[in-house]
Amino acid sequence: MYKIGWFSTGRGGGSRALLSRMRDEIEKGNVKAKIDFVFCSREPGDAEGSDTFIELVKSYRLPLICLSSKRFKTSSGEYLSPQWRLEYDREIMKRIKGYAPDLCVLAGYMLIVGPEMCRRYDMINLHPAAPGGPKGTWQEVIWQLIEGKATETGVMMHLVTPELDEGPPVTYCKFPIQGSLFDRHWDEIKGLTVKELKDRQGENAPLFKLIRQEGLNRELPLVVTTVKAFSEGIVRIEKGKVVDSKGKIVKGYSFTKEIDAVVKTT
Repeated sequence: MYKIGWFSTGRGGGSRALLSRMRDEIEKGNVKAKIDFVFCSREPGDAEGSDTFIELVKSYRLPLICLSSKRFKTSSGEYLSPQWRLEYDREIMKRIKGYAPDLCVLAGYMLIVGPEMCRRYDMINLHPAAPGGPKGTWQEVIWQLIEGKATETGVMMHLVTPELDEGPPVTYCKFPIQGSLFDRHWDEIKGLTVKELKDRQGENAPLFKLIRQEGLNRELPLVVTTVKAFSEGIVRIEKGKVVDSKGKIVKGYSFTKEIDAVVKTT
């Protein structure tokens, strides 16, 4: 059975939805895999959102490992410094030593993974933009898309590297953010700078909310489709490269048609 290590900070509803969808697809037999363990970078009491996530994991009776990044202290190195990251990752690796995941999936994991852990495990990360698109959090991505008057965006799973959002794409899908569904919202903000839009409406701006919703609609099916592709040997990671079933290096699989079909039926 193909084994998955699931990494999350469990910050909000999105993290819970991703885990629930993956677990449900496995339970239905649509994905021939098992969640070997769930790692959460928060512990009970750190935050309300992660507390709910932790309870969800327990309700599924999945092996759970918690290590609070907020409470983790090192002998040297300030919080989030390279030395801190190294020591934090080493502690994670100690705690998951008894597991042997074929693939680690970062879904709502809010920390950068250092070189040692990247070398030890094959890891992929969910990012709310298409290959070559904006970097950063989903909020930062959307503001950059609006500022650049982008015509399309997407969602991707990429190989985890120590450089934030720099790993090569593994799978992705794209969708337009101009056209009938979006045009009136672009017209509403015509002449406004992003700063003015942030000051006036912030994340409640209809265009911002619509881009986010269209991305969310695709995140869940893309994660499932990607793990399914790995479990079936359609794609794998070999010596730090993304390759197909024949061992040929690929620059990411487009699942746009497949994900659009799922979105239309939901």
